[in-house]
Amino acid sequence: MRLYLVQHGDAHPKDVDPDRPLTDQGATDIGRLAAWLARSETHIALILHSGKLRARQTAEILASALTDGGAIEARSGLSPNDSPCDLLDSLGDEDTLVAGHMPFVSRAVSTALGLSPEHPVVAFEPGSLAVLERHDDDWRLIAFVRPREL
Repeated sequence: MRLYLVQHGDAHPKDVDPDRPLTDQGATDIGRLAAWLARSETHIALILHSGKLRARQTAEILASALTDGGAIEARSGLSPNDSPCDLLDSLGDEDTLVAGHMPFVSRAVSTALGLSPEHPVVAFEPGSLAVLERHDDDWRLIAFVRPREL
């Protein structure tokens, strides 16, 4: 089972738009990430997001390239300061993508790897992706990419 953790694309600041939609650059970066994942024949069974506009837009862009009719759903517990424990405990056997926020995505990587959630393992920035793979109850970080590396 693989868990794909994506920090939403670059979003407008609150003072420009309180709903914080993706900027044009943010949408472009996520589109490039979706194309990169599609070229690697990545197929996602479930895409989760926090319900915030920027995370939903990120999830929708990724879903258009990566799901074969898979579900996209807003889920509580994925907000920036939520604990990742509930997410990690709730995952089944299907590859899942989470379009989320900092520091949640960083904490999820650290927690899955058995480290303190306050100990960052990777340097997320908007549009970044970390891929974790689970073997039994053991997680491994198998990939990390930022938009500038695509």
